[in-house]
Amino acid sequence: MVQVYELGILYCMEAIGLKRSGMEEVAPYLDLPETLTDQLKDWPMELVHERLTQSYHGDFKRWSEAVASLPTIIDANNLSSVTETLKELHPWRKGPFHIGALHLNTEWRSDWKWERLKPHVSFDSHSVLDIGSGNGYFGHQILAAGAAQVIGIDPSILFCMQHQAIQHFLKTPNHWVLPLRGEEIPPFPKFDSVLSMGVIYHRRDYVEHLRQIAALTKPGGRAILESLITPTSNGFKPDGRYARMRNVWWIPSTEELVTWMSASGFTEVSVVDITKTTTDEQRSTDWMTFESLAQSLDPKNPDLTVEGYPAPTRAIVIGTKE
Repeated sequence: MVQVYELGILYCMEAIGLKRSGMEEVAPYLDLPETLTDQLKDWPMELVHERLTQSYHGDFKRWSEAVASLPTIIDANNLSSVTETLKELHPWRKGPFHIGALHLNTEWRSDWKWERLKPHVSFDSHSVLDIGSGNGYFGHQILAAGAAQVIGIDPSILFCMQHQAIQHFLKTPNHWVLPLRGEEIPPFPKFDSVLSMGVIYHRRDYVEHLRQIAALTKPGGRAILESLITPTSNGFKPDGRYARMRNVWWIPSTEELVTWMSASGFTEVSVVDITKTTTDEQRSTDWMTFESLAQSLDPKNPDLTVEGYPAPTRAIVIGTKE
């Protein structure tokens, strides 16, 4: 049975090996530490400033006020009000998070996915880029596993604000989520590990996405790719939506994923996990009240989507940069 990884402040400190004195402050998005801004000097940081504004997104002020109103700690006395405040940032997709008395029960049991990945990787002292990071859930896990730094990028302003809300409590050092897309950043700096979890099938040019990952990975570094796959030997392009998702351009076979990564400059490419997604792993909750996987499957045959395609199965593939 998979144990829920509790991202409480003290647990996270102990797991990463940090002292309390090193966790007193977390740099806000618009005041990044000098070491990071120097490292990312070629990145389009003006876009970060532009996107974290009310003029860019009409809900930004409401989300910012929700984050700013959060108390220092969560306990039984304020649990109800904190829950109400954090639900201003609905929907919560990646998680779960356990902070003090709060159980933030997200749509995805991302902790299950982490448990499937964890035996196959080491992040000791790694600099890590997480493309399509969402609210940064995997970044917290990666830092607890020994990474030196995690930078997440995700175009969703909401997910960036969710990250700030969690960081308000956890104050995890060396962890940021910036509102950028992979194609917007240059291939500098290069990272020890680059993650792309659940992104590639949303890319019209999926080969170019892998080239970007390769360009951002240090020689000898590692790419970790997770994708929807088809159980057949040939991938397919959905005609319209797939499991009610828009912008799904190609669902590859595992053989295609390995071939693509090898052609993009990765060696020792291996498929470390293949798991069919269940309605226990992805489902509606009080923190994500929209319809979820159950409503995306054929009610008469859960092995098919409502469009008649094979139901979601996901693979994790790891390769080493030449």
